[in-house]
Amino acid sequence: MLIYAHRGASADFPEGSKAAYEAAIQQGADGFECDVRLTKDQQIICFHDDNTKRLTGADLEIAQTNYAELKQAADVYLFSELLDLAIKNKKSLAIETKHPVPTGGLIEKLLHQLLSKKADEIKASGISISIMSFSWFATQRNIRAGLESVYLFAEPLLLNLNTAGIVGPALQIIKNNPDFV
Repeated sequence: MLIYAHRGASADFPEGSKAAYEAAIQQGADGFECDVRLTKDQQIICFHDDNTKRLTGADLEIAQTNYAELKQAADVYLFSELLDLAIKNKKSLAIETKHPVPTGGLIEKLLHQLLSKKADEIKASGISISIMSFSWFATQRNIRAGLESVYLFAEPLLLNLNTAGIVGPALQIIKNNPDFV
């Protein structure tokens, strides 16, 4: 069994922060789960929500705010930094791209470019990287890029359209249909 730290050691540190991921290493996690979003200036950050209000009280929309401004309001972590940390410490990654977003598939395009640029380091480290999304279109973009893809689904009917090698049902589906798993 592998243990992935959900948004890092998010019970002990702000979720998705550098401190949370560093603590996850100390706690012995096998890998990291992270949610990624694009800032207004097209920086990929590790952040679950579409705005900062729940975590900071400041109501800033991620897609409408530059990274430098977000950094002042919240403990945001660049995905490129998390990727470097994962490679250095041999921690696998489960990355969720969040949708819908104003930039559509740009998040996948930039993520694919970064992973391609770091491909030799990723391979040498021995880590695995999977990309997941509740968006069928995002999952298809990841499959076409040749990446390990996970289709997360909230509607069982959409499962018939799946071409990803791995699927992940939403919690409500499992609660309503325990025999599904």
